[in-house]
Amino acid sequence: MTKSRYDRIEKFFRNHEKIYFLLRIIHKYASYPVFVLYPFLLIYMIWNKRAAESVKIFVIPAVTFIAVTLLRLIINRARPYEVLDINPLIKKSKSGQSFPSRHAASVFIIAIAFLYVNIYAGIALLILGVLMCVSRVLAGVHFVSDVVVGAAFSIILGVFGFFII
Repeated sequence: MTKSRYDRIEKFFRNHEKIYFLLRIIHKYASYPVFVLYPFLLIYMIWNKRAAESVKIFVIPAVTFIAVTLLRLIINRARPYEVLDINPLIKKSKSGQSFPSRHAASVFIIAIAFLYVNIYAGIALLILGVLMCVSRVLAGVHFVSDVVVGAAFSIILGVFGFFII
């Protein structure tokens, strides 16, 4: 992403208030259903006496979250609004720790956990994850590579952890 490209994106959203409002709603709320439903998935698995799978559904996302958090601390990549001198559509005060996106990684690993249990719920949450990732890039708080790597990291770990081992 370049400053001139982001300036065009910003101008578009600022000139289309309804679309800008939709971006803000998606940015703020797309990840909520994922994080709210996740404890219910764990309870469902325990309730249905699927203890071994419950452990998997807890451990794999936890390991993914910790790994992504450590990577962010080590890499400490600046955010688009720090590097490009842009006016992000969504104001954030955080500096650094942009790569990989922890939101993207968290949403996608939980979506893969749902996919492991129920394909329809998993697909719905994957769609929410894509919407959230797009909104974070358009909002100017992440680079495309931040969200793509965060999502890909979780998809790889999720497929390996839930479907291969």
